[in-house]
Amino acid sequence: MAGIAGLALGIWCAASPANVRAQASPINVNVDATAAGTPLERVWPYHGFDEVNYATTADGKSLLAALAAAHTAPVHVRTHFLLNTGNGAASLKWGSTNAYTEDAAGNPVYSWTLMDGIMDSITGAGALPLVEIAFMPQALSTMPNPYMNSTTTALDGGCFYPPKDYAKWSNLIKAWVTHENERYPNVASSWLWELWNEPDIGYWHGTFADYAKLYDYTEAAVHQVLPNAQVGGPAVASAGGSFLTQFLQHCATGANALGGTGARLDLVSFHAKGGTAITGGHVQMNLGNQLRLHQSGMNAVAAVTAFKQKPIHITEADPDGCAACPVSTTPADAYRNSPAYGAYEVAMMKRSLELEARIGVNLGGVMAWAFTFPGTAYFAGYRALTTNGINLPVMGAFKLLGALNGTRLPVTSSGALTLDAILTNSVRSQADVDAMATLNGGKVQVLVWNYHDDLVTAAAASVRVTVKVPASFGARVTVTHLRVDETHGDAYTVWTSQGSPASPSSTQIAALKAAMDPVPLAPDQTVDVAGGSASVTFDLPRFGISLLTLAPAPVTGDGGTDAVADGGRDATPDAPAGDRPGDAGTGTGGAAGGAGAGGTTGAGGAGAGGATGAGGAGAGGATGAAGTVGGGGGAGSAGTTGSGGSGGAGASGSSGGMSTGGAVGGGGAGTGGGASGGSGGAGGGGSKAGGCACAVDNPAPSSHVAWIALGGLAVLIARRRSRRVGPDSRR
Repeated sequence: MAGIAGLALGIWCAASPANVRAQASPINVNVDATAAGTPLERVWPYHGFDEVNYATTADGKSLLAALAAAHTAPVHVRTHFLLNTGNGAASLKWGSTNAYTEDAAGNPVYSWTLMDGIMDSITGAGALPLVEIAFMPQALSTMPNPYMNSTTTALDGGCFYPPKDYAKWSNLIKAWVTHENERYPNVASSWLWELWNEPDIGYWHGTFADYAKLYDYTEAAVHQVLPNAQVGGPAVASAGGSFLTQFLQHCATGANALGGTGARLDLVSFHAKGGTAITGGHVQMNLGNQLRLHQSGMNAVAAVTAFKQKPIHITEADPDGCAACPVSTTPADAYRNSPAYGAYEVAMMKRSLELEARIGVNLGGVMAWAFTFPGTAYFAGYRALTTNGINLPVMGAFKLLGALNGTRLPVTSSGALTLDAILTNSVRSQADVDAMATLNGGKVQVLVWNYHDDLVTAAAASVRVTVKVPASFGARVTVTHLRVDETHGDAYTVWTSQGSPASPSSTQIAALKAAMDPVPLAPDQTVDVAGGSASVTFDLPRFGISLLTLAPAPVTGDGGTDAVADGGRDATPDAPAGDRPGDAGTGTGGAAGGAGAGGTTGAGGAGAGGATGAGGAGAGGATGAAGTVGGGGGAGSAGTTGSGGSGGAGASGSSGGMSTGGAVGGGGAGTGGGASGGSGGAGGGGSKAGGCACAVDNPAPSSHVAWIALGGLAVLIARRRSRRVGPDSRR
């Protein structure tokens, strides 16, 4: 595994973003938290995976619980193979529940034991099923043998064929839905149901008419048991293909297999995969193609008036087409262990919401098809959220994104690309530095990211976030800053610094777990509100994601006669430069002077001594806040002596903290291996080659020899560099 990891690191590390200085001119991100705002559409708490039996493993249960905890909205989970025949053994791109068999006389035999274990894992974690009604049980298949696929990525098994008896299929669906409704609460109101997976490619060995007939029987069966259940499809691989349009027309005006016209359709689903490639020796992603596919699917739905406002669920939305293909076989997918994956996901979510608003449709959810692969090597480069219980940076990205809640606020960014620019050119020249913001109760949340298609060396972006805060926030705010980037919340960089161990020791695993989640970029800081706004400046590395939370700073009373009137905070400072001594007069001694704010590289300011009231002593100045690379804070001046009292000594300022260096954006790593799936059209999306690469408009690399050589060379260079710069640098 160390060899594979080293080769994968070749392309990524050669363009590692570490130690690249931030650009000089800051990008201005402006948030208006006084605006009315709009409800936040949380379309991101949707997660899915192929291998249904992974849900009952220890790693699977742990990840399901972590996902439910990461989001502020209900999480829905989708899996393949829920109706497959088999013993429930987990394996790559396969799974089974043995829900349906037949006795010797051909009578149905239902078994829910394995199904219950899976649904118990999902619901027990606090998540909800998005039930993919698939695939065909062996006893019902028109091609029962061979039943399993011939290889991991082949789609030639009997489970992908239509039923030989539609009445038996209908009865199976009714029995299944009845069982779930009796076993779990709120199934009708909270579960979602979707028929099949990608019937426009090899997952369906039947005609479109066969699928339409299957939908008519399935929809009727589910609604016979649960009239209010949300049922839909067709979960096509190509959002711009004819299959989706045919399906919508069938449901609107087509002849129903059970009689009548049309079929009930509660939600519409399709898939989209952006595509990756190796270009100029580095990994290149394609957010533009991803969004073009989203646009094509949304336009197809909008074109059928009857369904324009039905919820659209993109039940697989990913940078590439094959989650179960490790980077050793798909070197262009070496983005997966890096923060680039999370930045792509976050940027995709915001732009998908923009497409929804532009086209006038209803986006219900955007699902990341990534989970975990128990029993595989550490950081093997599968499209996953965790590896052997260690969170990958993309999981940290979902934790930051999932924390957003409340009312969505207007945001502008001088570093953001327009939606049209990304649709036309993707993100190939200027980076997309953008943000989303919410007003969540008594706090403002601002999520900022730095995304680019190319995993190459790049300077960090200097970002200045300015928030116009509600008047109720007062004169100061406390800012909390969480970060995921190459040096924060990235266990992969720690693993490579450990020498990429195939079997990490308990000490090494502890270090990986300590590094795997979003971490504070710096201690909480207090910022003055000037002119109604508070500002924070920081460096954001390529592919970095920051979540800033602003809340009213704790209020300390001034001890003077006006303390009750102004709630403990003077409406205007009693002294310049932010230092606020108490009012002189009949009250007790004045409060300590406020802390001088540290400059970006300046020393902490000194608080001025408060003037004493009658008989009271002025308190010394408060400690000056540390600058990012600031020097020691100055001492507060002594308070002026009042009648009968003496001035107190000012407290010394705190020493300035070390500034955090911006990490650089890196190149994804690729190793030798098989070619990626075939190319597809830029607008409509292409087909899936071998069930893997879906809707990709980049060709596979013609040779892997050059990338293997590049990988080995980069690893040697990185190891030499590590001896110079220490163990925290990428190797």
